[in-house]
Amino acid sequence: MSSNKKLHFGNAVPRMVLVGLSILFQVGWLLLSVLVLNESLPWIEGLTRLLSLTVILQLNSEHTNAAYKMPWIMLILAFPVMGLSLYVMIGMFRDMGGTGKRLRAIRRVTRSFLKPQDSCLKDLKQVDDSAVGVSEYLQNHNQCPVYENTAVRYFGEPADALDAMKEDLRNARDFIFMEYFIVSSDSAFQEISDILVEKARQGVDVRFMYDDVGSVGYVNMFFAKRLADAGIHCMIFNPALPFLNLFMNHRDHRKITVIDGKVGYTGGYNLSDEYFGRKITYGRWKDSGIRMEGDAVRTLTAQFLETWNACTRKAEDVTPFLTVSHKAEGADCFVQPYEDNPLGGERTAESVYMNLIYTARKTLWVMTPYLIITDEMTNALGMAAKRGVDVRIITPGVPDKKTIYAVTRSYYAGLASQGVRIFEFTPGFCHAKQMLCDGRICSIGTSNLDYRSLYLHFENNVLLYGGEAVKDIARDFEELFPQCREVTEKYRTGRSRALQLGQYILRLFAPLL
Repeated sequence: MSSNKKLHFGNAVPRMVLVGLSILFQVGWLLLSVLVLNESLPWIEGLTRLLSLTVILQLNSEHTNAAYKMPWIMLILAFPVMGLSLYVMIGMFRDMGGTGKRLRAIRRVTRSFLKPQDSCLKDLKQVDDSAVGVSEYLQNHNQCPVYENTAVRYFGEPADALDAMKEDLRNARDFIFMEYFIVSSDSAFQEISDILVEKARQGVDVRFMYDDVGSVGYVNMFFAKRLADAGIHCMIFNPALPFLNLFMNHRDHRKITVIDGKVGYTGGYNLSDEYFGRKITYGRWKDSGIRMEGDAVRTLTAQFLETWNACTRKAEDVTPFLTVSHKAEGADCFVQPYEDNPLGGERTAESVYMNLIYTARKTLWVMTPYLIITDEMTNALGMAAKRGVDVRIITPGVPDKKTIYAVTRSYYAGLASQGVRIFEFTPGFCHAKQMLCDGRICSIGTSNLDYRSLYLHFENNVLLYGGEAVKDIARDFEELFPQCREVTEKYRTGRSRALQLGQYILRLFAPLL
């Protein structure tokens, strides 16, 4: 075992044991209490059935995708005690601590600084009339304006992004905000933390937030304290250790770095060595990200402050952070950062993806590590292919999670039979999340094409319209296709009955994975 793997394993064991015991305690306690009552009081069985029916009716009335609701309904019908217990633990109480209420209150303040720029929409309409629909949706229903004064650089290799980010961090003068799903106590983050500590000593406001479950296998329980002792304001998003933490299913999957409100980074990569090619885990790791400089960074700043202040439960004056103005050199495109969260009424990322699918006229190229999608999205992709759009999807050739990989492959046949072309990235694992429409509009960021990203996680993405960055993304796709094996024909015709049956069973529980 390599030294990095030993370090991660050593860091992970205490946390994973405690988290595992916590989950087992919750499930066991709920199951035991209902089972004991069932044995002691026969009328409890009737009450359980009544409760099951009530929950099913409530589930059926929710304004969410039917494919997400159906596995819960079937589980509760087949196994009332277990189904209800699991639903109570991870499905029913989505906002136990009032996080959503605080988030909406903070959002009303931060979004007042993100004024819609009608001139940008007019300019965008003149350049690309078909792009205005999704842009107006984000501006009107997500309070995420489109910007022109922003320079964007695309990184097809996260190692290049890391080098650029470290240089920008060294130049920070006022504040540094970082929010990541996974952080690891290995060489990449050590280099970043050395800079953060030095900046904190210089009086820079340095804030770092990471997801507790996402990082459980990478850092130990004292990681946050060490950062705090070094002068870095550190926040653990939604800690998983407390018993009966019923909000545990929602995770912060975002990847955000903001420097002085002038420079921002986002993309698919986390702060761990495997993302930067320093550690080989699943073959070659393919990921991507962007650097933004200019007005659009204000939206990234607002996204960070909303989550940070909702978690700290403090009413902070955000004015100094959201009134930064910076002239961007080399701005050549329209930029629209947007976010998604499970506590809001909109499924923003899914809506953007669907809009791009409907908008495509010539090409629609997608890269995603997981492909677990609704029937509506499957049909939309198929309809795009049937109307002559070149629809291609790149998924990993080497899986990081074998069960999820099997579920991903279960979607190939339905897509391939409608003309969608499927490619597997032969050298290893692709973690990038990109959808490129007609070579001119691209969504890039953190949202995978799976239920967990689209329905349960806090995510952030950026829509890019035109410019060199989008051209670079198109070239990256073109260079990747020859490195992939196309499996379209294999899955269009070649599945055995046994394989089909296994995939059908996996698909049934896909929304719960």
